[in-house]
Amino acid sequence: MTETFQTAWDENGHLEVLTFDVGTEQLAIEATDIREIVDLLPETQVPGAAPLVASIVNYRGKIIPIADLRLAFGMAITPPTPDSRIVVIETQVDGEDTHIGLRTDKVHEVAVLARRDSSDPPQVGLRWRREFVREFVRHGDGVIVLPSLTAIFQANPRHSGRGAAHDRAFAHQTK
Repeated sequence: MTETFQTAWDENGHLEVLTFDVGTEQLAIEATDIREIVDLLPETQVPGAAPLVASIVNYRGKIIPIADLRLAFGMAITPPTPDSRIVVIETQVDGEDTHIGLRTDKVHEVAVLARRDSSDPPQVGLRWRREFVREFVRHGDGVIVLPSLTAIFQANPRHSGRGAAHDRAFAHQTK
């Protein structure tokens, strides 16, 4: 379950994804990285944690961090709605497979996107950090953003300066 900075289109130029809303944007993550979609769970704030992953939840007896991609994309934080869900993904962080919950406003569907409908993020005029977006893909009447979770998680510090010992202790607790 590794995400690189490149999109892994299949030999036919297709990519199976889960589409979901964060704010007013529709994003998509590769279906192979999705472990489960769950209703919102009670969150525990982690003092000193980076704002992107400031809380944790008990997911099937395992403590996992919850990431709010609104912060990475400079969107306003909004309260949850009845459609809000947590999309649990498995991705590599520091070389280890890690479960992370992504807070979403609404989950749509599993869709197949076509490479021919995709384009790289523009060099200018993008309101987000360019490295946080792998590609834009036209789909239906809209555009889906394929975020680079690798770039987002690498760019956001894992803690607020407590040091490597704290990171190792927290990592041990979340395994």
